[in-house]
Amino acid sequence: MPVLNRIADFTDQMTAWRRHLHQNPELGFECHQTAAFVAKRLAEFGVDEIHQGIGKTGVVAIINGQGDGPTIGLRADMDALPMDEITGAEWASTVAGKMHACGHDGHTTMLLGAAKYLAETRNFSGRVALIFQPAEENGGGADIMVQEGIMDRFDIGRVFAMHNSPDQPEGSFHTAIGPIMAAVDTFEVYVQGRGGHGAMPHLTNDPIVAAVAVVNSVQTISSRNHYSGDDLVVSVTQIHTGSADNIVPDTAYICGTVRTFDPQVRDMVKRRISQICEGQAQAYDLQIRLDYQQGYPATVNDADQAGFAIATAQEVAGADQVDPDTSRHMGAEDFSYMLNARPGCYLFLGQGEGPGLHHPAFDFNDAVAPVGASFFARLVERAQPRG
Repeated sequence: MPVLNRIADFTDQMTAWRRHLHQNPELGFECHQTAAFVAKRLAEFGVDEIHQGIGKTGVVAIINGQGDGPTIGLRADMDALPMDEITGAEWASTVAGKMHACGHDGHTTMLLGAAKYLAETRNFSGRVALIFQPAEENGGGADIMVQEGIMDRFDIGRVFAMHNSPDQPEGSFHTAIGPIMAAVDTFEVYVQGRGGHGAMPHLTNDPIVAAVAVVNSVQTISSRNHYSGDDLVVSVTQIHTGSADNIVPDTAYICGTVRTFDPQVRDMVKRRISQICEGQAQAYDLQIRLDYQQGYPATVNDADQAGFAIATAQEVAGADQVDPDTSRHMGAEDFSYMLNARPGCYLFLGQGEGPGLHHPAFDFNDAVAPVGASFFARLVERAQPRG
């Protein structure tokens, strides 16, 4: 796995940074210690500007190159997940109920490694904006940072990010032109009936029967209202109702997730779920309320920037280690908001075999951090060569 020689020189430092971050996970927008750690490292590297408190705990750092030119943005997410760790590693989380089970500690480390190299060498023109973002897992930190004006404030012309990928070959890159990750929506259905004795259901308006009808109907959307060759997931993930074997309850609750790529399909699913709820309410003579929340949009790579990122990855890892047409993922990513604001590309970096993302035994593979840092650094040098 070829890496830039200077980045290889501080591999041990990167491992130490990553393991410190892993031991001290923070959730959502509450990445105070993480942001302070990042800012301290950036100051040690001698970056030109450090802007803190963007998106509550986000950090944007600027490194000036040699000569005039545009600004390229590189983003890493910083937040962890609300779960207990079972890795047994010496550097395991020290915070109960919180762990870096998605590798954001590794993403932050890779961008710090690139920052150290770029601040030392400055073998590029224009500027690089290093974006350290909170609340990717929940809260849409990327959206908040964009709303707070980072693209215009720092004159960012294009933007890139990457995510580690378990079970892909160590040090390999995977991306695609166009959509690469899905939009994510959440629906909640509240059924209000009239409960009573289980032996006398004729005196009730049974919310359970209505809830089951809603679930069954929702499951037909992907097969009966949508072309089966296109990507769509509609999953009911929760049903809560009832308290005893001889009581018909008053209420029932349904929750689920929708994953789409096409905005028209997204709108269709929302419309159909609403129609289903209205129809079943009438059919069962009770009240049904739908709360439909549109979440992260689809992550769509710009064709030109994806091509550029693919060529850079091939330079760093070798052509046989780069998949330029990877399958689309039904997972979601809030980097989509940054790609909606500026052209860019999102990639996956293979980290070898091991537990999957969001698993309590997951741990980032430190061996791939220099590869990711080299990719970030070469993106800048190739995008904005010195005159």
